[in-house]
This record gives sequence, C-alpha cells and structure tokens, in this order.
Amino acid sequence: MTTLCAVPCQFLGFKIPIYHSVLVDQRCSRAIHHCDVCNVVQRLESGAAIVCKSIHYGVCQPVAIPPTKARIIKKREEKATAKVSPHSPPAKPQLSPQPKVADQLSPQPKVAEVKSTSATTTPTTSTPSPKSDSSSTPSGSSIPRFYFPLGQPLTDDGTGKELKKVSEVFGTFTEGKAYKKDFGEIAKACCCPLYWKAALFLAAEGDKLGCVTSASFQPLWKRIIQKYHDDYSRFVAILTRMKRTYLTADDFVPLIQDVIDTHPGLTFLQEAQEFHSRYLHTVIARIFYSVNRSWSGQISIPELRRSNLLQVISSLEEEDDINQITDFFSYEHFYVIYCKFWELDTDHDLYISKDDLSRHNDGALSPRILDRIFSGAVTMGNGIIREERMGYPDFVWFLLSEEDKRYPTAVEYWFRCMDLDGDGILSMYELEFFYEEQYNKMEQLGIEPMPFEDCLCSVLDMVKPKREGKITLADLKACKMTHIFFDTFFNLDKYLDHEQRDPFAAAKEAEETAGMSDWEKYAAEEYEMLVAEENASGGQGQDPYDDQIPEEDSGFDFGVVDDDDGWSSNY
Repeated sequence: MTTLCAVPCQFLGFKIPIYHSVLVDQRCSRAIHHCDVCNVVQRLESGAAIVCKSIHYGVCQPVAIPPTKARIIKKREEKATAKVSPHSPPAKPQLSPQPKVADQLSPQPKVAEVKSTSATTTPTTSTPSPKSDSSSTPSGSSIPRFYFPLGQPLTDDGTGKELKKVSEVFGTFTEGKAYKKDFGEIAKACCCPLYWKAALFLAAEGDKLGCVTSASFQPLWKRIIQKYHDDYSRFVAILTRMKRTYLTADDFVPLIQDVIDTHPGLTFLQEAQEFHSRYLHTVIARIFYSVNRSWSGQISIPELRRSNLLQVISSLEEEDDINQITDFFSYEHFYVIYCKFWELDTDHDLYISKDDLSRHNDGALSPRILDRIFSGAVTMGNGIIREERMGYPDFVWFLLSEEDKRYPTAVEYWFRCMDLDGDGILSMYELEFFYEEQYNKMEQLGIEPMPFEDCLCSVLDMVKPKREGKITLADLKACKMTHIFFDTFFNLDKYLDHEQRDPFAAAKEAEETAGMSDWEKYAAEEYEMLVAEENASGGQGQDPYDDQIPEEDSGFDFGVVDDDDGWSSNY
C-alpha cells in the first residue's frame, strides 16, 4: 500500500466492479480511505501528478458517490435549458463536493455498504439516465390494489339502507319474529336469491330457537356486507356460517333440501321422503363435478366465480319446471342416473363392485380401464382402493364422464385413467397398453383390427400434440374429437359406432340437437326409453323406488384428499 496516506485503511477481501464491467481483485492491493493527498481540488490547483493506488469517494475515481436527486433534477433543467438556447455557452461541469477535514478522520464505512455503493454507481461526469428520475416511475405505494379475494368494496356500500330495509321486513312479522317459512322475504330484503333462505336462516342460528329476531339478525348481516363484497363470497360465508372460505359437500345440504321442500317442480317428490337423499346426493355430486375444477373436494371462491352455479340457483325461482334447468337440478337427469345405478347394483347395498361396473352398456368398457377406475386415480378417498367398490357419488362422476367425454372434467377423468405413471403425459407405451385389449376384442368378434402403428398415426393426426410423441392434457382439451380419441382405446362399441356412422346422418343429428351437450342428449334419450318401458309393462315392472334405502347410507362422503392419496400435481 502506498505510504502517501497517513490515515489507517481498511482492506477489502472481495471483488468489486471497476469501470463498469471489469472485475478487480482488491485483496491486499487496494484500500478505501479518505485522504487529503488525493483531494481532486489540490490536484487541479497544483497540477502535480500524484499517484495513489487507493479507491476513495470522489469524482476522480471509478467508484463515485451516487448522484443525489437534487443534482439529477438540476442536470435535467440544465439540459432542457441548453435545448431551448442552442447558442448559449455550455454549463461548466459540477464537481462533487469533497469531504471536510473533520470528516476525513471519521471511522471508515463498512465494507458491505461500500460494495453496494460501488456496484450501483456510475461516474458523475456521465449523463444520468432518464430512468433514474423517481418522478417518471410510480412508487410501490402508488400502485392501486387489484386483488380482492372477497370482492371489490364499493365506494358507497349502502349498508344503512340494507339494514333499514331488513328492519322494516322484520316489523311486518308477529312480534318481530321470523320463522323459516318467512325467510324468503328476508332473503329478498338482503338482495339475495330466494333459495338462499334456508342457509340464511341457519346462519342466523334460527335452528336453535326456531325463529330469528331483527336484533339478532342485523349484526350478522352487517358483518357479512362489510367483510364480503360480492355474491360469491357472501354465498360461501352464509353456507359456512363465516367459518371457512371454501365449501364442502355438507354445506349444500340445507340449500338443496329446501329446494326439494319448496320448489313447485318437485311437489311429487316431497311425499317420497326416503328418496330425498338420493336426489340431494345427485345434485351435490353434479355441482362438484362441474365447479370443483381442482378435484380437492372443496369449492373455493375463485372456482365459484368461474362457474354458473349462482346463476342456476337464481333461476330456480323463475322456472317452475325443474326439468328445464338441465344444470344440476333436473329431475329427469337424476332419474336416469339413479336407474342406471340401480340396474348395476344387483344386491342393492348402494355400492358397485368392479364386476357390477363391467356390465355397464353390455360390457363396453375394457377390463384395463376398469382396473384404473378402481385404482383410486379418479375417486376421492381411499375407500374404493381398500374395498374395491364404488359409492353413489363416484358413480355419478363416472356416468357423466362416460357419456360426455368432451366436457373438461371428463377429459381430466379419462386422462387420469390412461396416465399409468402419473407424469402428466400419455406416452406411446400407455396408448399401446390400452389398445391391445381393443385389438384382441376385435379379433374375437371377427372384425379386422387396425394395426397399432396405423392407429397411432390416426390419433396423432387427430390430436396434433405440441410435443412430438407426447400427448398432454392441454392437447386433449384443445382437440375437438377428444371423445373419439378415448373411445378408440377403451370403449369398443362407441369406437365402432364412430367408424360406421353415416357422415350425412351425423351432420343432420348435430343440426337437430344444436346447443345440447352429449350428456343432455343421452339423458333425454334414456329417459324416454325408461318411461316407455314402464308404460309397456303397465307399471308392473321393478321400480327403483320400490326398495327401502339402507339407513346407514345417509351421509355424503366426498372426502378431502391429500398428497398421499395418489393425486398428482401434474394435472
């Protein structure tokens, strides 16, 4: 180290950038200090070429003090003035003030601070970048909030008006007490759909006393409207009594039971109370099938926003014919699903074994796909794996997926079944594994099968995967012939039907049933067949409602699966 400096120096032990991109090792060769010898003013006045091997604070060195905001603004003003007066003499460059003698004897700055300063500074003689002006870029505090998990608050939420309206409605009841039958008016006063009334009654703890007063209801509703700012978050808050931000299957029971008890389109079902649970479980299973896109058994508020569930519930009060509401609540759809389940459940224990399911559609499904269904790949909970039997909610998911393979959940359902190793990709080995059974079955039926190589070329041209030889879930969702792809590998009857169908007849059928999903078309055809069979037998045939439902099957188990249940994050 040079002997020109009388002030103790602190040595560096790391590399710092010098002249922008050059890294110089500072170990035992440079020091950071303040010294009067290197004062740039003295150098300019004396004209002496004083050699110093130290890096210090000053405009004459590569590592300089960052320009202050005031200096940046002043530089901009000088630059703007120079543009206005091009003939005016250029302004003299301003030198950075040097530290005073008293400051020179102050303790040396920490190495970490010097490192951060040296890595971010530039020579003061250079023109500052426009980005360095803090006024050109908004600070973090000025960015408006854009994420509202419970809904975006309104400037005027109208809390006082709503509470006043609710108070007026309570005033019309005897002694100011509202019973369960009166909560339709309370729900409308709260600007909620009519069929929220049962859940609202329970949220106000009306089940404890049998009635609710204005004094007990208004604090509850005030908390809801002040914390939850849209219908979706309020719906979850009411059904869970503000305990959770997601919905489980049991949360829907009061709402759907109220639909059964009060909807004019279900009057005939109200007397058959032993079958209320079957209809209720069917509706809940269909709701989770359509809304719970994460397959978690818990419907979140974002999932609710992306679905049409609340719009369908609102339409219940406007439509008296329940069968016109094909989403979730149609009685005809329930009748078809339950009759199909009853046909397969020969011992009527409300569970379906693998042998029972193999008889579906006269054994159309291949044994290998049945093994995958009962492996737990597409069912919630571990019960189906241990006991190798399927409950009613799982059968609802199976039938919906089997009859409408274009639906997003159905695509995920069958993709999970065919993805043997759970890597999120259908490899050529997996396709050959499932096609082998189809090939052998066609040979047994005397049908000339297509070699796997030709079949593979056909399906790859059909799907057009982005990655050659690897079919992903996104590829199948983007394909318009996904149903044909799946039928090719595990449903021989439907595959042959696609191959032998007259294209003109198919085009005419598509035109006649425009706007209907594959499931809606299937349910309409099956319902007509079931009604025709019942009329032909004169009502003497076995009715699926003739037997008593076992009492132990009164619960609804969708289960909350964790990572140990075999659910892959690749989906």
